[in-house]
Amino acid sequence: MLERPILIVEDDKNTSKLVTTYLEKEGFSTIAAYDGEHALTLARLKKPGFVILDVMLPKVDGWEICRELRKFSDVPILMLTAREEEIDRILGLSLGADDYVVKPFSPRELVERVKAILRRTQPRLPARDKVFCHKDLVLDPGKFKVTLAGKNINLTTSEYKLLHILMRSPGQVFSRERLLARFYEHGETVVERVIDVHVGKIRQKIEENPSKPQYIITVRGFGYSFADGSED
Repeated sequence: MLERPILIVEDDKNTSKLVTTYLEKEGFSTIAAYDGEHALTLARLKKPGFVILDVMLPKVDGWEICRELRKFSDVPILMLTAREEEIDRILGLSLGADDYVVKPFSPRELVERVKAILRRTQPRLPARDKVFCHKDLVLDPGKFKVTLAGKNINLTTSEYKLLHILMRSPGQVFSRERLLARFYEHGETVVERVIDVHVGKIRQKIEENPSKPQYIITVRGFGYSFADGSED
């Protein structure tokens, strides 16, 4: 079970109370914020283990909160949106959210989404695992740590898992469909472009020139591959 509380950021107090009730029935502890400013204050003070984040909020909207959270935390974020347009979902994912739920939603489905995100963002890995290296990039699964030229790289849990999948099999080409199957192992419904969004965010953090990547290679018409070390 999650050791730290789930932060519920929702200005509708009835919805917040409903989500709280269902999560606490499953054994989670929760804290609530009803506006964006309070949400950021609680996030810094309480360091939640998960954030459920509505998009439309007083004072500071959900997009800005997500952006600010990613400056100091890799906490899993599930966004709530009243709009079904793909652009809204892509925007949330590009800002570092891990998933989204469209309103109105089933509280039971929301709880299952939370559990699914926790399963994939907190993988059970051996304490001592192979360290993956390519040029100056190092991924240490035992420490959940990525460094570039000795400097820590702050990846979200979703970005970390995707990079781990690719680095485990250098030179192997993964289609987007195959990556989705590996990345979302519990049948969650997601748009295929989520892989492109995560790859783009990772490249911004590890590539000297993201437009000419040296680590995560685009294989046109197929998908992505991590650079084969034998080419060095």
